[in-house]
Amino acid sequence: MAPAAPCLVLGLLVLSLCCEACKKVIFHVPSELEADTLVGRVDLKECLQYAEFISSSDGNFKVLEDGSVYTTSPLSLSAEKKTFTILLKDIQEQVEKKIHVDLVKEEKKVQSDTAQNYTIYYSASGPGIDQDPKGLFYIERETGNIFATRAVDREQYPSFQIICFATTPDGYSPEVPLVHTIRIEDDNDNAPYFTQDLFEFCVPENSRPGVVVGKVIAEDRDEPYTLHTTLKYRIVSQTPPITPAFSLHGDTGVISVLLPQLDRELVPSYTLLVEVRDMAGQPFGLCTTGTVVIKIEDTNDNAPSFKQLQYETRVEENRVSVEILRVSVVDLDEPGSPGSGAVYEIIRGNDDQAFEITTDKNTNEGILCVVKGLDYETAKQRVLVIGVNNEAPYVLAPHSQQLSQSTCSVTVHVLDVDEGPVFKPCLLRLDVKECEDIGTAIGRYVAEDPETGNSEGIRYRIPPGQCNWINIDDKSGEVRTVRVLDRDIGEMRRGQCNVTVLAIDRNGKTGTGTIQVCIVPGNKNFPRIIQTDYIMCRDRKPICLTAQDDDEAPYSAPFVYRITDRNLASMWKLTPHDDNSWYLSPKSDIPYGIYEIPVSVIDNGGKIGENTVRVNLCDCVTPTECDGRTRQLTGGNVTLGLWAILAMILGSLLLLLILITICGCCGAGVMHRQVTDDCANHNLIISNTEAPGEEVMDHNIIPLQSTCDQGGYGVKTGEQQTFEMVKGRGHTLESVKGGGHQTLGSVKEGGQQPMMDTCRYSYSEWHNFTHPRLGEKVHLCRQDEEQKHSEDYLLSYNYEGKGSLAGSVGCCSDQHEEEALDFLDQLEPKFRTLAETCIKR
Repeated sequence: MAPAAPCLVLGLLVLSLCCEACKKVIFHVPSELEADTLVGRVDLKECLQYAEFISSSDGNFKVLEDGSVYTTSPLSLSAEKKTFTILLKDIQEQVEKKIHVDLVKEEKKVQSDTAQNYTIYYSASGPGIDQDPKGLFYIERETGNIFATRAVDREQYPSFQIICFATTPDGYSPEVPLVHTIRIEDDNDNAPYFTQDLFEFCVPENSRPGVVVGKVIAEDRDEPYTLHTTLKYRIVSQTPPITPAFSLHGDTGVISVLLPQLDRELVPSYTLLVEVRDMAGQPFGLCTTGTVVIKIEDTNDNAPSFKQLQYETRVEENRVSVEILRVSVVDLDEPGSPGSGAVYEIIRGNDDQAFEITTDKNTNEGILCVVKGLDYETAKQRVLVIGVNNEAPYVLAPHSQQLSQSTCSVTVHVLDVDEGPVFKPCLLRLDVKECEDIGTAIGRYVAEDPETGNSEGIRYRIPPGQCNWINIDDKSGEVRTVRVLDRDIGEMRRGQCNVTVLAIDRNGKTGTGTIQVCIVPGNKNFPRIIQTDYIMCRDRKPICLTAQDDDEAPYSAPFVYRITDRNLASMWKLTPHDDNSWYLSPKSDIPYGIYEIPVSVIDNGGKIGENTVRVNLCDCVTPTECDGRTRQLTGGNVTLGLWAILAMILGSLLLLLILITICGCCGAGVMHRQVTDDCANHNLIISNTEAPGEEVMDHNIIPLQSTCDQGGYGVKTGEQQTFEMVKGRGHTLESVKGGGHQTLGSVKEGGQQPMMDTCRYSYSEWHNFTHPRLGEKVHLCRQDEEQKHSEDYLLSYNYEGKGSLAGSVGCCSDQHEEEALDFLDQLEPKFRTLAETCIKR
């Protein structure tokens, strides 16, 4: 069974387009067509892109812009086919094209090709037949024609898909079942409708033309993208019926401002009756109307103005925080909005800030108040100029002039009132020097009668319960002290106190004033030296004396120091250091001892503080050695501490070791003694005793006369030093650690090659070489790494044994040149002290 062409039942059409544009279009239609029935749709743009003129050669048909073809009147197709032409013209391009349209009667049946050979019965199944909605269609058993039993709503059932069967009487099916689709074409049976019953929009007044107000929206339940749902909008009417104020876009439904000037004060709102019509607005299209309300929003385009330009009012003098007048304005802007809210200000006449004006939010009135008491004697009336603005800034309407501020004048009459005395000034500051005598006059405080302008008949008194440092004369107002003002006592600790004073006139009227008593710092304290006990060692480093004064400037620093004892002033001197401190130092080589020096300190105000400075001039290196005692050197008696004696002994041993080493260098090539291996261990003599040594005949220290050869020992003084004897032509004394690699020969020769084997050096050469080293070593012998006194720094080293590389150190006894000891006559005091220690008592 060949598939039949899709059919339309009860006026439903099937559109068929020819594939060749601008030649022929075929529409399959029923034989009977009613007026305004859609025949089909032609794609006009395939034939001509822009058609300015569209027409039909047959008056029974009309062609719309989208290519839809409608009947204009009822039509019956008597013949199998009817033909007409659609004419398209583009006048600007001078182009004209034609489209031929053929209307062909549609076939309404399903037919099998095997019907020529068999007796065929037709049947169908599916929605609309034996499924919901059941019974909508039926198929004629013998012919295959499909009929509708009632009207079909496309919006409910846009299409039906049924299965058609062709069978012989005995049930044989010569054809495969055919799936057949029945599409329900849309009929414009639904009018468009607005999505809201009422559209409400707002737009500011004075908006420019073209400003978008809002958009109305409508919908249509007919088939989308057809003329049945192509909607057009328009404004039917406007209320109030004045010049049209808005425009409505026909395709989009957008409402815009049309009137150049919208004035809320003239028309606060507009009501528009709008229409929407389908069929692209064609007269035969279905339509619906809706309502749009557009409210005009207020802008501040109207300035407030005073209802009255001049006002008068009265107020008693000295009244404060009292309302004296209310002023009102007229504003055409919307009440209660920022555009009508009044803001008042006093433009002139309020230089002393005695008046204040505010706005009553409920009535929009200006409230004028007095905030400072007025004086009738000063001014009997005041004239104020008041201006008004709005809370919101002004917005000028188009083609309008600049707005000007509205003003009014207010005359305030001041009423006279009998007043009490008035102090001028109301607060009097009196500065009083600290420690002034009782009864000192410090000032005068009087009041005046405002009516008379003088002080006659006024009495003064200080109420009880206040600062009782001063009193006031009841007639003259003179203020005197009744106590010595001291910044360190009671309420004066803050440097001031306030006293309330009463002034009473003949009528008993009272006025009050305040005296502020401020204490100016005075010179009541003596300067004093903070520390008065000191220890000065042999370096005689100056002592820094520092004074302190509890007074404030200018009665404190800078200080001047003086030694008041003439004898001590010849021995000690004072030199300035800064404003607070001076240096105290001895003038000459005065003897050791305890000195009590009277020192006077004079402050900047001339006040003198007497002090006694006790200085312990001690023969020490550090103040801790004195331990509160004084070291004195008198005649030939020397008193030394344990550590000083030990330091001197160690220094002498170090000096002797150097001498022995030099002597060994000189005679190493001449003499060489053989001793036992253990002899060296017995040549390190213990010398840590305070007893004097053996009696010597000469005041010089004699070098050791004998020692063991091949011995090895050393002295460790903070930093280890090794003295090495080198045999050969250049005998040198070399310091391995400390001070670099320097030899005695290099000292003598000024840094040149070591001198040849003479072994003779002058005292100055020895002094330059040994003095800096011995001084450092003697000092380090007395201290450990933490600058504390060491316990024992004289250490024995192990015996070197046989084969020592050192030469003989016993050769010094072979040196008999007396002139080599001349340097001992020029030893410094340190070593003279060592010599005296060795003298037999």
